[in-house]
Amino acid sequence: MSATRYRRFLKLCEEWPRDEAKKARDLGTFLRQRVASAFREGENTQISDPEKCDLMYESLARINGNFYRQRFPRVRDTSFTGVTAEECKLLLTGNVQQMDEDKKGLWKTLMERFSKSPEDVPEKAPEK
Repeated sequence: MSATRYRRFLKLCEEWPRDEAKKARDLGTFLRQRVASAFREGENTQISDPEKCDLMYESLARINGNFYRQRFPRVRDTSFTGVTAEECKLLLTGNVQQMDEDKKGLWKTLMERFSKSPEDVPEKAPEK
C-alpha cells in the first residue's frame, strides 16, 4: 500500500510548479524535499499513520488543482492596496535581489569594487 502512496506523491511533485525566482522560498521545492525525506526507502517505506498520509496528499492535491480558487473566485485581481499580483511579484523579486546583494558583506563588496580591471575603468581626458 505504501508503494501506491509513494507513486501518488511522486506524481504530485512532478505536477507541482516550480518558481525559479523564489530560490529557497519555493513551495514546490520544499514539497519535493519533504517527500524525499518522508519516503527515504522509496516504495518500501513503512508509513506509521496511513490515514494522515492520505489526508495530507488529498489536501496538497486540492491546492495543486486550484480547488479553492475555483470554489471561492476573487471579485478583483488586486489586493486592498490596489496592486496587482504581477506588480507584487516584480516588487518582491527586486527586493530579494537587493537583499542578496546586501548580504554580501563588507569584504566582498570592497573586493568587487577595487578588483576592477583597467578595461572597466573609464579613461580620463588628457590634460592640457
